[in-house]
Amino acid sequence: MPRTDSGHTRRRTWAAGTAAWLALGLAGCSAPAPTPRGEVAGPAPHWGEWAQSDTNRVASIAMRQNLDGLYQLADKLYRRNPGQWRQGSAPGREQALDLLRSAVEQRTGWPPLQQQRDIQALALALSPEFAGDRVAAFIFALADMLIVAHGDKAEFFLLDGLDAQHVFNAARNVEIAVWMLAQRRNAQGGPLLLADEIRPGQRNLSYEREFGKIIARLDLLALVLTEKYRRAVIGYAQGLAGGTFMQFLPVR
Repeated sequence: MPRTDSGHTRRRTWAAGTAAWLALGLAGCSAPAPTPRGEVAGPAPHWGEWAQSDTNRVASIAMRQNLDGLYQLADKLYRRNPGQWRQGSAPGREQALDLLRSAVEQRTGWPPLQQQRDIQALALALSPEFAGDRVAAFIFALADMLIVAHGDKAEFFLLDGLDAQHVFNAARNVEIAVWMLAQRRNAQGGPLLLADEIRPGQRNLSYEREFGKIIARLDLLALVLTEKYRRAVIGYAQGLAGGTFMQFLPVR
């Protein structure tokens, strides 16, 4: 019988395996890099932070993101419903957005809503009989409702208090408003506003995603607020424990 060279066979097997791993490694190196999705960036620092607790800061950031999210939704709704901004006094879509933003930030009210505020304004904006720029009325009413739920404030400092139940209720109001927007019909039998769309070959749920972000922020803030005072007591106790028992001892 011919003699087999087992050592030579093992070397060939090892060499083949090494070559395969090198090939896989080179293939991985040549794969395209992931598409950039942006980087996390917090808001610019400002002097007011010195008068804010951690909870104040979280609430302020969440409110700012929620309002900016509503402005983005207004822009998307205007693009999908261009006839809406034309019913107002603005000469163009950008100007209509500027007027809406100014009315929200300065709390001046929205005349087509008959100076209604909070949930009364939201009910009017979503009524089939409403005549006027429904996009601006809807977004203004939502923003006003959020601000009212946060104690009529959009930025929070040490002396400000927030009611967790009111913030939680605001999240539910957003859910109800989104459902009504999708289900109610105007006098002509069409949707109040064109938003999400699902049909063969086309699926657009970007509006639902943006509203979902707002609801999620409100729910998280409500939970944080329920623990505010408990965490304060725990933090105080941890500080006492750390100051008394967790100090290094002298060795000379």
